Amino acid sequence: MRLRRIMKRVPRQSGFTLIEVLLVVAILGILAGVVVVNFGGKQEAAMIKACRTSIQGICTAIDMYEVDNGRYPPSLQALISSSGEQNWNGPYIRGGVPVDPWGQPFQFTQSGNTYKVTSPGPPGKGASITSFEF
Repeated sequence: MRLRRIMKRVPRQSGFTLIEVLLVVAILGILAGVVVVNFGGKQEAAMIKACRTSIQGICTAIDMYEVDNGRYPPSLQALISSSGEQNWNGPYIRGGVPVDPWGQPFQFTQSGNTYKVTSPGPPGKGASITSFEF
């Protein structure tokens, strides 16, 4: 009986129970998972668009080189420094040969009057995802 009187005198502390805290943490975790899933593909799509834009810039530089010299460059490095061409008006690309958004070098191949600039794309995909042929 004496214990009951002591218990009545002690005010109850208000606060959250462990179950309430765990429930809030679980809800926040679910919301974070939804946000990550919704925005996960946006970064890769932006990198692909940036890669295509870079390829278009490289193609413009190749076309300028061809107008000046009458032929396509032997490599992308020829857009940076002259290898003895008489009408070379470069550099056609500033800052060195660009790399794709994943840090891999662009590939340049030519065949007759056409050329192709490609990027290997994201590592682990197994296929070139960005390719332009002119």
